[in-house]
Amino acid sequence: MAYAADAKESDSESSIRPNMPFLHQVQSVTITNEMFEKLYLNSANRVKGNLGQTFANPTPLPLLGFLIASTPLSCALMGWRGAGGGGAATIGTFYFFGGMLQILGAILEWIIGNTFVYIVFGSFGAFWLAFAVTLTPFFNAQGAFTANATTAAEKAAGIASFQSSTAFFHVCMGVLVFMFLICSLRTNVVFFTIFLLLDIALFLLAGAYWKAAAGDMQAFHTLEATTGGFVFILCIFGWYLLFAQLLRSVDFPLNLPVGDLSERLFVRRQKALKDAEDSA
Repeated sequence: MAYAADAKESDSESSIRPNMPFLHQVQSVTITNEMFEKLYLNSANRVKGNLGQTFANPTPLPLLGFLIASTPLSCALMGWRGAGGGGAATIGTFYFFGGMLQILGAILEWIIGNTFVYIVFGSFGAFWLAFAVTLTPFFNAQGAFTANATTAAEKAAGIASFQSSTAFFHVCMGVLVFMFLICSLRTNVVFFTIFLLLDIALFLLAGAYWKAAAGDMQAFHTLEATTGGFVFILCIFGWYLLFAQLLRSVDFPLNLPVGDLSERLFVRRQKALKDAEDSA
């Protein structure tokens, strides 16, 4: 019987190491760079301590927060089933999933030493909070541009100024995401694709706001819907990446590929740096 064999094996190992209880024996497991990158969305870094083994992998949590905030927004931007309002109906998800979960995840990534994803999730957590505040009536962001308007023309001019100003925020985020896009060449194909689609979406949304400020509402709605399409596609990749991480977290036999790039690009330079560190 298998049970008897296991018992004999346990007795054998206990006799070899009598001073160490068998149930307390722990073996360390070394994971490859590819597996590290898949789990943490960050190329393997040398950090002091074993915090990555002490704490749970935090990466799926902020990724989940990003997806729950982004997916309904993409549907609203595309106007599916009569949705609209620029995502105002799901403002709670922007605060708690997009903002809170991503900032919490960023802090946890910082603790275990994953610099790249810590910056990514931290910046997007702040983005979602800023976006949510802009949509919150209490803060009255648009009202600052129309407070002194006395005529319909002055109010329209104030709204146009608000829309044009908002566009620059998305342009700046687009520049930041472009930097993330370049850095993600050291992670995996799925993560790179998410950044590529997101960068396009941010610049499209900025263009949509500028068209709205210019009074070209037809172009605004077209660009807004196109933005929603890009966001929806990147969310599909995001859900795939999240599912791959969750499967790995429970050691599920199904292993979804993500297209590892950590050992395919700039490998020679990384090897030289590693050899230099080892010899130091």
